[in-house]
Amino acid sequence: QVPPVESGGGLAQAGDSLRLSCATSWRPYSSHVFGWCRQGPGKERELVATIVVGGSTNYADSVKGRFTISRDSAKKTVYLQMNSLKRETTDVYCCNVQDGDKNYLAYWGQGTQVTVSA
Repeated sequence: QVPPVESGGGLAQAGDSLRLSCATSWRPYSSHVFGWCRQGPGKERELVATIVVGGSTNYADSVKGRFTISRDSAKKTVYLQMNSLKRETTDVYCCNVQDGDKNYLAYWGQGTQVTVSA
């Protein structure tokens, strides 16, 4: 799968909001799960939000209630609305698609840097 193009990151202050976009060329199947991940220097990639083709979502405890993942099938774009940003939100955010066995199907893109200051 072609890597996605993530955008929307930047510098924000604690309490602000950002909306990330993940433009893809993926052809979705019913078993696919779209997700946003985060990865910082020296840390493992962490899945923070997922959405299935049917629309059900799931979130890591660290972002539950603050982040919202959504998908526009016509635009083949996955979004991550990030509210109430915290300093610990700072990371590179990336997106990908998994199959039913949780295997990542696409090459990883460049990601988009989110930096939150106090």
